[in-house]
Amino acid sequence: MEYYWFVLGALAVWRITHLLFAEDGPWDAIILLRRLAGTGLWGGLLDCFHCLSLWIAAPFALSLGSEWTERLLLWPALSAGAILLERLTSHEEGMNTHSAPPV
Repeated sequence: MEYYWFVLGALAVWRITHLLFAEDGPWDAIILLRRLAGTGLWGGLLDCFHCLSLWIAAPFALSLGSEWTERLLLWPALSAGAILLERLTSHEEGMNTHSAPPV
């Protein structure tokens, strides 16, 4: 796999995860989705950037990897790339990303 596919994959995982986690979406469609998800399993998934990025990364890893070992390694790597991008671009204090508090 060419390195740029990993970079593109991580950017796409971050973009979709950020859209579902923190944005209103066009015509407030994402807000409606989050309200419909409620506070159960699906609502909790949409409230945690780390958890959500892991599940968003899964189809990307399946499509980008050429062998099962590569796909299995890409899955958490793409999620980690999205989490790093979120930490670099997040300016809001107190966002619930389930990250450790600063030391």
